[in-house]
Amino acid sequence: MHTWLVRHWDALRTNYWFLPAVMALGAVTLALALPQLDRVAQADLSEKWDWTYTGGPEGARAVLSTIAGSMITVAGVVFSITIVALSLASAQFGPRLLRNFIRDRGNQFVLGTFTATYIYCLLVLRTVRGTNQEQFVPGISVTVGFFFALVGLGVSIYFIHHVAVSIQANEVIATVGRELDETIDRLWPEELGQGPPSPAKPVETAVPAAMIHDTAPIAALASGYIAAINESALLRLACEHDVVVSLQRRPGHFVVLGNPLATLWPSDRADDELCQTLNGVFTLATHRTPFQDVEFAIDQLVEIAVRALSPGVNDPFTAMACIDRLGQALSRRCRRSVPSNRRYDAEGRLRVIAYPSTIESITDAAFNQIRQYGRSSPAVMIRLLETLAVVANSGQREADRAALLRHAELIQRASQQSIPEEADRGDVEERFAAVQSALQIRSAD
Repeated sequence: MHTWLVRHWDALRTNYWFLPAVMALGAVTLALALPQLDRVAQADLSEKWDWTYTGGPEGARAVLSTIAGSMITVAGVVFSITIVALSLASAQFGPRLLRNFIRDRGNQFVLGTFTATYIYCLLVLRTVRGTNQEQFVPGISVTVGFFFALVGLGVSIYFIHHVAVSIQANEVIATVGRELDETIDRLWPEELGQGPPSPAKPVETAVPAAMIHDTAPIAALASGYIAAINESALLRLACEHDVVVSLQRRPGHFVVLGNPLATLWPSDRADDELCQTLNGVFTLATHRTPFQDVEFAIDQLVEIAVRALSPGVNDPFTAMACIDRLGQALSRRCRRSVPSNRRYDAEGRLRVIAYPSTIESITDAAFNQIRQYGRSSPAVMIRLLETLAVVANSGQREADRAALLRHAELIQRASQQSIPEEADRGDVEERFAAVQSALQIRSAD
């Protein structure tokens, strides 16, 4: 339940409409409350609050109408500029990067400011009275409308600057890189493995031999990308039914209706009700998200780099910036503890075998496509090897060093085959030797 709430809260707050909707709701509340304060202020504090609007009903109507009309006009302009920015970003960086522009809090705040001001002025306008029977001018409310108009002017200037900055390649790469770091921190927190030891140590360290032949598949009841897996609920279900569940898919994988999500042992306990319950542990979506899928966050940087290396763009500097961010993220990952893929109950009995995201799959996602598309660019291949040397300084495990060395050898061989200039090949060999040296030093430690 916790995973479901966290994921859906993250999806909700990153929607383009969520923050504007909250601000509009706040404007409605303020527009209903301030006229009531105006009635009290006019009766008791009208002389002390001389900073408020003191004009007549017609003037108040004109002011509020002008502010409301200008705000909704500017909101339309903001929306149009946003669409243009999204079109440019989609063409330059790829359609999957649109999510990062939509979830941008700056754009959401700007749209929310103008729509909230428009709604506030309309609601306050309805409280102005100027007839012979009743005359009421909400001075405080009109003054607040003035203030909102001034804030809107500042926000419009900010928006122009923000859009100009947000579509720059380095800013986009930095934003995606920060999201990748957040994903790593969420999946492999720094404090992982540093707390006190668990009082209940596993009593089953080996996978039961019967699982090889006596398992039942848990078929998917729908098709889609796995966005999240509620591991706590999965462990609880395995304990309640006294079974062992082995996951066959992880977040980021696409599952087809009827294909196995997991296998269950012993097989005689697998029934339709349990299958449906276990399916509820998996959250499926129409597209991948970085919530529990670190490779999707990596793929976003790789997509920018591959597009930059295409013959129509030919921008190795953008590709090298992506490589730098990938190196930063991999170094961060290598410094974190790696939990076991096995989950045990309170008595130490094996209950769940997870499908882990290994360092081999992560490095493959980070470097394979960039190497394949950039093999004819000496600058890109050199930067890849320099990045591997940097990551090697953070590699603490033998599996990390083996994965980094394998990619260094792949880059070195590709360079020898595709780079015609001997001097460039010599530069690549020099960086390759630096990677080997860094990995040997770490191995010696």
